[in-house]
Amino acid sequence: MSDYQDPDGARRSLAKAMYYLMWIVLLALLVMYFNDYVSERTNPNQHLSMATAGGGGEVVLERNRAGHYVAPGLINGQPVTFLLDTGATRVSVPESLAQQLRLDRGRGHQTMTANGVIQVFATTLDSVRLGGIELRQVPASINPYMTDDTVLLGMSFMQHLELVQRGGQLTLKIPQEG
Repeated sequence: MSDYQDPDGARRSLAKAMYYLMWIVLLALLVMYFNDYVSERTNPNQHLSMATAGGGGEVVLERNRAGHYVAPGLINGQPVTFLLDTGATRVSVPESLAQQLRLDRGRGHQTMTANGVIQVFATTLDSVRLGGIELRQVPASINPYMTDDTVLLGMSFMQHLELVQRGGQLTLKIPQEG
């Protein structure tokens, strides 16, 4: 038996480890890129500024691939994701999110949805902010049947704004007085 040891064995082991590490890093970078890509397609407005400077009470939203307007916003100063829904009478907040936001669950009433008649609970939002537009004392409903944390931004908010849709953009602005 020979006591021969391969002098290049350590180098080959290191090279193999570096090769595997390179593939792991490459796969991680691809996952991060495609997560951002998919997220951008779902919510092209995710970087909407909450600053009023330069906004002048006007917000321009891009339509997502599904044809919806999705955007980040604030309810009572807390970050949320809005789905603009002109078919919703009120802002509709999922019950799980309403609990996180510590919203008061008021009087129950029935409302008609695309899935039929459901029981929701009245509440009032101290403030609702979308970009540079902020409204106060907005009537809303707490919906125990909504399964995700997306808030339907209904007409109790949007009725106070001018809405103009052109192509794949929706412009919302506070109407000028006079």
